[in-house]
Amino acid sequence: AHINARAAVSSCSPELHTLANFLSKNPKTASMVQELVKEKAVEALKKCFASRMEFGTAGLRAAMGPGISCMNDLTIIQTTQGFCCYLEQSFGNLKERGVVIGYDARAHPPSGGSSKRFASLAAAVFISRGVPVHLFSDITPTPFVPFTVSHLGLCAGIMVTASHNPKQDNGYKVYWENGAQIVSPHDKGISKAIEENLEPWPESWNTEEALKSPLLKDPYQDVHTQYFKAIQKHCHHREINKSSQVKIVHTSVHGVGHTFVQSAFKAFDLHPPYAVEEQKDPDPEFPTVKYPNPEEGEGVLTLSFALADKEGASVVLANDPDADRLAIAEKQESGQWRVFSGNELGALLGWWIFHCWRQQNPDTAAVKNLYMLSSTVSSKILRAIALKEGFHFEETLTGFKWMGNRARDLLDQGKTVVFAFEEAIGYMCCSAVLDKDGVSAAAIAGEMVSYLATKNISLSQQLTTIYEEYGYHISKNSYFICHDQDVIRSLFDRLRNYGGQKDSYPTECGRFSISAVRDLTTGYDSNQTDKKAVLPTSRSSQMITFTFSNGGVATMRTSGTEPKIKYYTELCAAPGNSDVTHLKKELDDLVDAIVENFFEPVKNKLQPKPE
Repeated sequence: AHINARAAVSSCSPELHTLANFLSKNPKTASMVQELVKEKAVEALKKCFASRMEFGTAGLRAAMGPGISCMNDLTIIQTTQGFCCYLEQSFGNLKERGVVIGYDARAHPPSGGSSKRFASLAAAVFISRGVPVHLFSDITPTPFVPFTVSHLGLCAGIMVTASHNPKQDNGYKVYWENGAQIVSPHDKGISKAIEENLEPWPESWNTEEALKSPLLKDPYQDVHTQYFKAIQKHCHHREINKSSQVKIVHTSVHGVGHTFVQSAFKAFDLHPPYAVEEQKDPDPEFPTVKYPNPEEGEGVLTLSFALADKEGASVVLANDPDADRLAIAEKQESGQWRVFSGNELGALLGWWIFHCWRQQNPDTAAVKNLYMLSSTVSSKILRAIALKEGFHFEETLTGFKWMGNRARDLLDQGKTVVFAFEEAIGYMCCSAVLDKDGVSAAAIAGEMVSYLATKNISLSQQLTTIYEEYGYHISKNSYFICHDQDVIRSLFDRLRNYGGQKDSYPTECGRFSISAVRDLTTGYDSNQTDKKAVLPTSRSSQMITFTFSNGGVATMRTSGTEPKIKYYTELCAAPGNSDVTHLKKELDDLVDAIVENFFEPVKNKLQPKPE
């Protein structure tokens, strides 16, 4: 039955024997390949089989389906065999300590792939090598995996999730023993070990035996109890929460978040939020939304707004499908809904967490031990608050892997890390989880809303107060879609050799003068005396930051997981400069100039972000 399918892949891949073995193990994937053969879909077959998914610091993320470029039983087994071997080399006590594996609710019926199936196969690989596995018996939010690594002192963690990606995708996210996502050189070491272990070990397919093994444990109940106990340390206004009249709506956007956010509100003695009925249960089809990403704003929140209007609720909280991100919207006096940007929520949560910390720690010297972090493409608002209040602020590269690892280093030095955020609606409000966590952030936001309501202050009003005290920070972020790597390369190369001059960056953009340039692809930074960037650099991704004489900052970078060239812009005004209309106009003009002069969307055939 599988002869045609096998023949189809023979010209594409040197791993024919292994792939043929896989096709016989998984009839659904075999039938998908046969269908492509029948249709003579050569390009589709090449896409599936020509090149292997690349394992990076974000692990894996790709469509579920047949072939070595997709997420399927075989590629999960190969990845886990490599990871297991790398852990055996790294830890002498792996068989005593073990690993944790969690998964979300994603499934792809055509290929038979699902997060639960992939998690079981990963468990079978580790158990075949005598490694204890803490495999969650049910779906779980991503932050529960890093929490479990730290809580149980494990060597590593795996979360099978594609977060907010389209429904056909899945992913494999890896945490190290420190409870943070892996950073280099672990990714390269794991990738090499995967290449050396492509042939499935005999027991790797045997999930039934693995699930009966005494090496398999279910951490669900213990972690559920301990996590909600840990986040209660960040509940500071229990009496206000109990009596609060504020009505809040929550949506989990067909993901895993519903029961966990309900439990988080209960842990804070907050009234349970109204759940969006059509979206509260996990559904891998994500039937009510075009994209299951609350970062996309109003389109994802339409049902939430309707429920809020019906119940008289003033605030909406939304998690992405694996509940590691949080979006918030608030009804304005006009009756319109305002969806806060990730940077605005970073300002609100950063202010709130410092406000609560200050009440608990009146000793003025204690602030010298306090740290907040954000990624370099996020708002500089925490820097402004830190300058005025006396605590430390640090920037890291983009992504929570960097903030999580830096937070771990600071905690190990006896420092207090209270908050970290990135503009992509990711917040670390509790150092028990060294990654973004939309569950604890939802409860902390619920308490902040309840506290402000006692003073008759809305989130929008409080945000204005923050900006008036620490200086307005107005940002505008977006992206262009580009599938052509050559176009992306030439766009960035042009900026590095501007006006045809080698190794020369632009000194102006339209009417805006550029005062500094930092290129984290090449390691150049005009602000440093030796012209070398302080933050780590990477040749594998594009990232250039321009600082403008008017106080504007703009970063252009490629995405690690999507075919996008992103831009992040912000205008930072000094406290007292509160002409918001003028500031917004200045930023709009700056963005227009960057798009026209640096992106050149018409010439480069770039697709704008879909509205």
